[in-house]
Amino acid sequence: MPRLFVAIDLPEPVKDRLDPLCRGVPGARWVRDRQFHLTLRFLGEVEGPVFASVAEALRFVRLPPFELGVHGVGHFPPRGRPRVLWAGVAHGPGLLEAQRQVERVLRRAGLPPAERNFAPHVTLARLNGAPLPRVVGWLENHAVLATEAFRVERFELFSSVPGREGGQHVVEETYPLFASGRGETATPADLPPPPRLS
Repeated sequence: MPRLFVAIDLPEPVKDRLDPLCRGVPGARWVRDRQFHLTLRFLGEVEGPVFASVAEALRFVRLPPFELGVHGVGHFPPRGRPRVLWAGVAHGPGLLEAQRQVERVLRRAGLPPAERNFAPHVTLARLNGAPLPRVVGWLENHAVLATEAFRVERFELFSSVPGREGGQHVVEETYPLFASGRGETATPADLPPPPRLS
């Protein structure tokens, strides 16, 4: 059964900047096929009726385009042995509002709250027994990573089918960002309620 997540796909110039970073740590499982993205909400495995309700609920997100940039690198967990390498995200209120609205419409549609606080990042690799000195060296070598700001004009609902080499991501639905007809950002409170999950 595929897993669903809501995310912002990165533009090709940003992927071009991140792709060369995905090497240099033995044992790291790097993101495959340039599938770099910024997850707004991970949903996990869902069945057909739930998928349809999620896809419809996300149409109630209303906000204008905003800008992001990629800045710096880091690891999870922040303390202890690293298990994930990531690129950081320079952002403003637009990204936080996007995540809040996604969370709000999904909860109104019947999904449980997100299990973790939102920590915007772009996953680059997952680690399992990678040599710590090589991880530290990688972090030091790429600490000054920075891209130009880019405009976010849509977000997507992705499915991910797990495999031996990592998940294969497929765009299931695309949702454009736009201001409301009144010239201001609409919030879910302004809109009819999305369908409840059965």
